[in-house]
Order: sequence, then structure tokens, then C-alpha cells
Amino acid sequence: MPRTVLSDVTHWITEAALQHPLDLAAQLAERRGTGRASARALLQKLVALNWLHQAGSRNRPRHEPGLMRQVVRRYALQGLQEDQPWAHDFAPNFKLPDAVASMAQHAFTELLNNAIEHSGGGSVTVSMRQTPMQLQLLVSDDGRGIFDVIGKAFGIHDPALAMLELAKGKLSSQPDRHSGRGLFYTSKLADVFDLHANNAAFQQRDWQRERWQRARPACRCGSSVYVAICLDTERTLDAVLRRYSLDGAGYGFERTVVPLALITAPQQGLGSRAQAQRVVSRLGEFQRADLDFAGLADVGPAFADELFRVFGAGHPGVQLVPLNMSPRVAEMVAASTGA
Repeated sequence: MPRTVLSDVTHWITEAALQHPLDLAAQLAERRGTGRASARALLQKLVALNWLHQAGSRNRPRHEPGLMRQVVRRYALQGLQEDQPWAHDFAPNFKLPDAVASMAQHAFTELLNNAIEHSGGGSVTVSMRQTPMQLQLLVSDDGRGIFDVIGKAFGIHDPALAMLELAKGKLSSQPDRHSGRGLFYTSKLADVFDLHANNAAFQQRDWQRERWQRARPACRCGSSVYVAICLDTERTLDAVLRRYSLDGAGYGFERTVVPLALITAPQQGLGSRAQAQRVVSRLGEFQRADLDFAGLADVGPAFADELFRVFGAGHPGVQLVPLNMSPRVAEMVAASTGA
């Protein structure tokens, strides 16, 4: 059977198996307008691909979801409450380790709330898939796009600079209602995190923790966020929420990481005071900022001086911690600090 036929079925077969374990073939035939024999053949293919598990007798089979599960829903944003889709449409259809379920609920509700309150769109599509190795979540709205929202709220029209501010955390276009932690913490829960909006895209991978990379954009309208969490992860929601406190023990958001390579490009390094001023923007809201120089061979003296001497003198309560420095970067940092 063509792959396209299977993809037409897999986004609802998990729910159907839970609702109709004893007459799934009849339900499949009715829904697809096919005969019983064709429906049974399709069920066998889904069993072979781990989308279904079959038990019972040959004459009276019983089906249940397999190792592969998926639910896809489209919602109107008007009046939507983000906890209801999770509780009614998604959580009951998946079988997750407790720690992964907690992280998934956090990511799901935060991303859906962002679409509801910030996107300005009319609808959102949510897809969640469980494989033998991962939980994968995709939330896509038809709104303005997150980089357009940031541009109009903060005057930051370069998506890379907007992503730099998102990477720091505490950025919200509605500070009276939101702390700017939702997207930040969600990205730290994930083994894979992709953000697409306004013809721009950025990604973060667990093996490159804290480092954001530019990616090929996949959507022109609205925002689309993809999150994948390994089912065997040792990460927990509580540990992530505590990681960015100053001592790593509380829930305060006192520490951040600034991925400096995010705002570089071919033949465009970090050399000016203006660039340094963008880097330190809002760092006064934190007590510690880890400055990640990974991927940078060198920086200019004006950049280093503005970053460490000028900002440091004006903000003695903020500890700047340079990380992953090349030898030339380390020399320039030392020269700017008099170390």
C-alpha cells in the first residue's frame, strides 16, 4: 500500500485503537470507504510497522496502540485554554515515562499558550508522536510569527538578534502577564528544538547544549516549534527549572547563557562596541551570564573592552563568565580585564 495512504491513517489510528479495540477493522473501513478485506490488510501493515499491537484470536482480534503513536489536532485559538487539549486529546493516548510526561506537558502547554496569547492568529495545529526512542511535538500557528512580534514589541528586526534575546530568557512582549521563561525552559527540556518563523529558523541540539544554530526555514506563515525528548533521558523538569538559579538549587531565574556565535556570519565577526552593547542588553536582569565563545576564533578589542570593562564597571552585581574561548579570544579578554 502506498506510503501516502499510511500517513493518512497514522495521525488518528492511535485514538481509534483505544476507542474501538474489538471492531477496529469495521471503523477503518467506514472511515476510509473501503471493504473489510482492505481494512484488515491495512491493519496488518500497521501492526508490522508497530503502529498497532494485535492480540486475541484470529476471528476476534483485539487491537491496541503499538510503540508508534500519534495524535494531530487543529484548534481555533479564540477561547482556547491550553490545558484542555493536553488533558483530553493528547495525554490519554500516550504511554510515557513519568519524567517525560511531565516535561511533555510543560512544553505542550507553554507552546500552546504562546500561540493563544502572542501569535495573533486564528488557529493552531498540534501534532504529537511517540516512537520507540522519542516523543516528538510540533506546534504550528497561522499568526504573525514570533520574530515579527519581537520586532514590533522591542524594535529588534534582525531574527538572529531576536533569537539572541530569546536565548537569554526573560523576554516577553507582555511582561505584566508573562515572565519570559516559557520558551526558554522548553528549549532546555528538549534533546532537539527547532524554531521557525518569518522565513528564519534556529535550532538547538542536546549535544550542543546552549548553542543555537541557524537552520533552513520551513514555514513562511506563523510560528512553528518542534520539540523532541528522548524517552530514556535522565533530564527532569525539576532539574531544568533549578539549573538557572545561581546556586542550582532553587527556582530563581538568576543565570543565563549567551551564545555569541549566533550573531556572527561569514566575514562578520564580533569587533564593535555596538555588537557588545547588543550582547549585554538586559543582562542586568541576571546575576550571572555565561558568555559562550564556542566557534569564534577571535574577537576585536573594542568588542571585548565594551563587554568586560565598560559593562562590568557599570554592573558590578552581574558576573560575566567567558566559556569555550580560543587562545586568541582568551588573550583579548585578559587584556580587556587587566587579568
